[in-house]
Amino acid sequence: MKILAVSDEECPALWDFYVPGRLAEYDLILSCGDLKPTYLSFLVTMARCPLLYVHGNHDLSYQSQPPEGCDCIDGQLVVYNGLRILGLGGCRKYHPGEHQYTEAQMRRRIAKLRLAIWRSGGVDLVVTHAPPRGLGDREDPAHLGFQALRDLLDRYRPAMLVHGHVHMRYDHTLPREQDYNGTRIINASERYEILLPDRTFPEKDRGQVLWKTHPKQDPLLD
Repeated sequence: MKILAVSDEECPALWDFYVPGRLAEYDLILSCGDLKPTYLSFLVTMARCPLLYVHGNHDLSYQSQPPEGCDCIDGQLVVYNGLRILGLGGCRKYHPGEHQYTEAQMRRRIAKLRLAIWRSGGVDLVVTHAPPRGLGDREDPAHLGFQALRDLLDRYRPAMLVHGHVHMRYDHTLPREQDYNGTRIINASERYEILLPDRTFPEKDRGQVLWKTHPKQDPLLD
């Protein structure tokens, strides 16, 4: 399976200078947030695969203009082509605004997904906007990672976590990939390709969202 992960900055090669067929090779597109809804709508229109997204802290326009043709998995677990994918958007709360959470709020969001994770037998890939604490984050208040996400990795040991929020141009020494106890941590800033081993599934299961949770919207409690 070939996955395109995008986040934070529109890629000129996929937007301003797009060449027909450039997205044909991908089996899935994941957006980690802070991208124009028109950009995501363009990608899913040009591609031959689904686009799943979570919210970034700057995605305020999504409420009135969500990306057309794309599926929001923020606060949900989906299974696509046998891949169990958990979505947790937003960043650490650093000023008033949507899609920002305290540590306690993020822990409550994760707690609401425990039943879904149990029912699916675990999770393979976590899609977030902010990184886990100490795994690709920064020390300024806006870009601190969540300890709750790190604890999620310790508990469920997913194969991969893909995040955005921390732009690669902030610091040329930032790692694109790192390993945390067997979990592959990937910074999807702008764009990044991910290759996963092919799996064999019944024909009826290929290319479908097989099971999806629909939890109620979390109240933003202090």
